[in-house]
Amino acid sequence: MRIRRTLIALGAGLLVGLLGVALYWSPLGTNLEQQVGLSWLFHLRGRLPPPAEVAVVAIDGRTGTALGLPALPRDWPRSVHGDLVRALHLGGATAVVFDIHFAQSRDTQSDSDFSQAVAAAGNVVLVERLSGRREPVTDAQGRNVGMVWTEQLQPPFAELARAAAGLATFTLPKEAASIWEYWVFKESTDRAPTLPGVALQLAARQQLPWLVENIKTRLPQSAARLAVAEHAFDDAETLRATMRELHAVVSDAPPEVAAALLAEAGPAGDRRRALAAMYAGDANRLLNFYGPPGSIQTLPYQAVLHGQDPNLSQQQLDVSGKVVFVGYADLYDPGQPDRFYTVFTRDDGVDLSGVEIAATAYANLLHDSALRTPDTDKALAAVLGFGLVLGTLAFSLPALIGVPLLLGLVLLYCYGALHAFTTAQLLLPFATPLLVQAPLAVFLGLLGQYLLERRRGERISKAINYYLPDEIARDLAENRLDPSRLNQVVYATCLATDMAGFSTVAEKLPPGELATFLNEYFEALAAPLKKYGVHVTEFRADAIMCAWTADQPSLLPRERALQAALEAAEAIKAFKLTHDMPAARLRIGLEVGHVFIGHAGGGGRFVYSIVGDSANTASRVEGLNKYVGTEILATGGVIEGVADLLVRYLGDFQFVGKSDATPVYEVVARNAQADASQIELCAAFAVALANFHAGHWAQAALEFGALLARHPDDGPSAFYLARSERFASDPPTVGASRVVRMDAK
Repeated sequence: MRIRRTLIALGAGLLVGLLGVALYWSPLGTNLEQQVGLSWLFHLRGRLPPPAEVAVVAIDGRTGTALGLPALPRDWPRSVHGDLVRALHLGGATAVVFDIHFAQSRDTQSDSDFSQAVAAAGNVVLVERLSGRREPVTDAQGRNVGMVWTEQLQPPFAELARAAAGLATFTLPKEAASIWEYWVFKESTDRAPTLPGVALQLAARQQLPWLVENIKTRLPQSAARLAVAEHAFDDAETLRATMRELHAVVSDAPPEVAAALLAEAGPAGDRRRALAAMYAGDANRLLNFYGPPGSIQTLPYQAVLHGQDPNLSQQQLDVSGKVVFVGYADLYDPGQPDRFYTVFTRDDGVDLSGVEIAATAYANLLHDSALRTPDTDKALAAVLGFGLVLGTLAFSLPALIGVPLLLGLVLLYCYGALHAFTTAQLLLPFATPLLVQAPLAVFLGLLGQYLLERRRGERISKAINYYLPDEIARDLAENRLDPSRLNQVVYATCLATDMAGFSTVAEKLPPGELATFLNEYFEALAAPLKKYGVHVTEFRADAIMCAWTADQPSLLPRERALQAALEAAEAIKAFKLTHDMPAARLRIGLEVGHVFIGHAGGGGRFVYSIVGDSANTASRVEGLNKYVGTEILATGGVIEGVADLLVRYLGDFQFVGKSDATPVYEVVARNAQADASQIELCAAFAVALANFHAGHWAQAALEFGALLARHPDDGPSAFYLARSERFASDPPTVGASRVVRMDAK
């Protein structure tokens, strides 16, 4: 028993683990981890100290007024940006990155001033716009055969583009409207580096020769491809080509080459290390946000241009040694033009600006601090192991011990995942284990405890159930039995059965074999009764008396009893095929009314029995089958209002000991299963019976005879043919023919 329970517990744990693996591996799990798990981890971790090597120069809603310029930056003379570049260059900025697209030349003198300032600085990166559209694909005959997505880079106006040290795009992939990752090298533009990557390469230009020589040493065959690196900083296009080739060479090389580069590069934060990690790492990476908008040092555009601000110290305005990102970033206006919804969007609706996200991506590259995910097999193993442990413990331990232990393990895992996220930027599975596997394990554990207790009760109930109805036995086993339910008067549909020809079978079998035969017979007969929810079953020798009960008159117990009767007849037909009893025939009678259900007996011995006139009448109706040659008979009260049933009215019968006649119907079949012959028989029989009741004996005899000719085995036709012929020669008293008075049970 203990081994079995252990195996079940392991099975429960395996189920929790495998479900977690399936979810984590699916797109739904990926979305859950990003939208919920990653969001929780960021909020639990909180803000990080801002990186000292990067700053944002922000254009906001107040900049135009502060500079005495129009409110919209597009209306400014571009010489203003030239003045900013000169101020930043003079202030010692390592690189200047404009996240503003200067598409068209407008004012020649102003544009030229801006371009000259950019060329003189020699460290300015300008953004390119990436436009994409669908284009039709045609065959040789010019017919459209499909669609293709194309992307095109749109550089700044020509003079400015030639002056720039670097050109790059910065588009962000959205997942369910949120920003979680960025591209370092964009595959759709032939692995072109993006804005943060170009900014890092300019900031680490002194480390490029080391990297190139190191790669050539380890991969001599790449020397020809990297020849362009000697002129990498001559112009923006050469820099792009150099970076593209470096990334292609390193990413296509064996993994040990990248590992060796990183090992030799130095500690995190060193620009040599940052450069090696950028080229050796993935083309797209998860953003490691520093906090809400403004977490990265943000300087007003006008403050940098003027060199002073009443709200900032000179130390705060110092940009020496920093990479400066310039763009739209308003920390007060939720409607700023360049904004993205992130996990750190503020409660007042202010999002992170595109330029601050670009600065964040650069800082992640510089410190090699982008979020990392474990290898897929390791992540799946963690999810599987977590689910296996939780599910096994939850199922095998008592709830008072298991639930607190599970909660402790969940908190321990939560702490471990948060620690890995905070210290190693490692994004372990979080939402799937905590929000799916842990609740599922607790649920299965509590369910298991409940089922074990229930099984104990069921074992007791099963023993008692041999003698009492299911619900009484269950309540008794669970110690919640209402004593008043043991003996009560209820509305019931009573069903009585007997097997014609059973005595012949019993004569041929010794007692032991007869008992086995009886058990098999009762098992076959009880199956359809149980299927339709019989409440009380009482075995009487070779017969059964059972009842479907209700607190008050209802259609449902009558419908269930009739359905059970039809299926019981079919079950016994199948039973006869496997047992030697060709002459045996099932007889069923049904009546409805109030009966007493409870203990009956004396001398210290009782049976749980059905007592009442309805039960007696059901037995009489069952016995009527042998006189009229039918299998299933029911009184009018049973079939009243029951739909989907083909029945045949056989007349009113006055049973022995009864003062009133009872209308009796043969239950033929469900309407959907009745064949044309049965329908024709019932219709023709009704006409003949109407003539019989009207006293047209001769006509009734002709019609019943014709029915027998077409249906030789029809017992009711034979029964009424004999009565019609007798009454035709010896008419009864007026009205006597409408009631059939039985002189035997």
